[in-house]
Amino acid sequence: MTAAHEILELTDEFYQDPHAIYQMLRERGPIHRVRLEGVLGWLIVDHDVAKQAFMEPTISKKVSSPEGRAVLAKNGADDMFNGAINDNMLFADPPQHTRLRRLVVKAFAGRAVRDLGPRITAIADELLDTMSTRETVDILDAYAFPLPIAVICELLGVPDDDKDAFRSWTAVVVNDSASIEERTSAGINFFTYLTELIAVRTDNPRDDLLSELIVAKDNGDRLDQQELISMLFLLLAAGHETTVNLIGNAVLELLRDPPAAARLRADPSAIPAYIEEILRCQGPVHLATARYTTAPITLGDQDIDAGEFIMISLAAANRDPERFAEPDRIDAERDDNRHIAFGHGIHYCLGAALARTEATVALTRLLARIPTMSLNVAVGELTWRKSLLIRGLAALPVRLAPPADFLTMPVGDDETHFSMV
Repeated sequence: MTAAHEILELTDEFYQDPHAIYQMLRERGPIHRVRLEGVLGWLIVDHDVAKQAFMEPTISKKVSSPEGRAVLAKNGADDMFNGAINDNMLFADPPQHTRLRRLVVKAFAGRAVRDLGPRITAIADELLDTMSTRETVDILDAYAFPLPIAVICELLGVPDDDKDAFRSWTAVVVNDSASIEERTSAGINFFTYLTELIAVRTDNPRDDLLSELIVAKDNGDRLDQQELISMLFLLLAAGHETTVNLIGNAVLELLRDPPAAARLRADPSAIPAYIEEILRCQGPVHLATARYTTAPITLGDQDIDAGEFIMISLAAANRDPERFAEPDRIDAERDDNRHIAFGHGIHYCLGAALARTEATVALTRLLARIPTMSLNVAVGELTWRKSLLIRGLAALPVRLAPPADFLTMPVGDDETHFSMV
């Protein structure tokens, strides 16, 4: 095990192949003191210890509190999280979290979310109509990114005339490479628009998620306007990013495994199980969102002081060989696949069912509509994003028609092209 005083410095190479690092760390112990991009904290790489940390009441998520901000600042993580986005139930502890989740869960169980499947299919087909006219595309930019944005517009009941502006603002808000000035301007526009939309829906409710959030009650308690806006920011920032990269990571794995793509095309009913394996083995969330200790605690036989930053690696926990046989292999027929890609305990992702639906529809329609697809660069040229939170590619360039040498090229002999036929 890494000694308590030892700090493991993780370099940029960590982002491109974190699982090699995780394998080495697991052999040394379940939790380690690390520094990455100036952020210092305890990194959990063990499945059981990760679940313990999720359930531990003395590990707090109130990063916007004075105590939380002090811990983040002390450990170099104060710039990781946006205050406007943090002011919601994801970064709350009981009893505040209990109250907010009880109100929000009523809306997510409503008809607006339950009946969204056909619209997701229609949106996917519209995007594929446009894609099919081109020979090459970045599948993230052309398909994985716009699909969740369009779904969010449907959920919130954004009028057709406003959708282009809404999408342009949200594209900047969730773009971690945009400048501070760009994100600030887009955030102000987005905030102003949501304020106006809430006022309209309050006076004239419709069958959409926003209207259900506005009217959600629990013993007379309701969400106030700030809580509504914070929830919508959470839906955008957390729900959108994860779904984009869930779809992107799934497509990448299909491009790398043509027989799996063929099996899924022949039997679309197997796609939900395949998505579960993607969530486990190549999930879109790398590290769980920020937590810190409020009292001394022991995790994985390691004593940790109060005021320490805790990083739970979902990517590592979901490939723990003590929990999953052949953990690095995607096996859609795996008997026991109880992963923690959506978290565990009271903060289990409220939008998990919606994300699964979007990813399942996205793959189903892509496989049905695009008979051939190949990776348009060598596998080694793909770049993973430098993000502690998100595990996803910077781009996924694909060719939508077979390459010229497809008919004579042995499958697997050239890593530049993987056909999905």
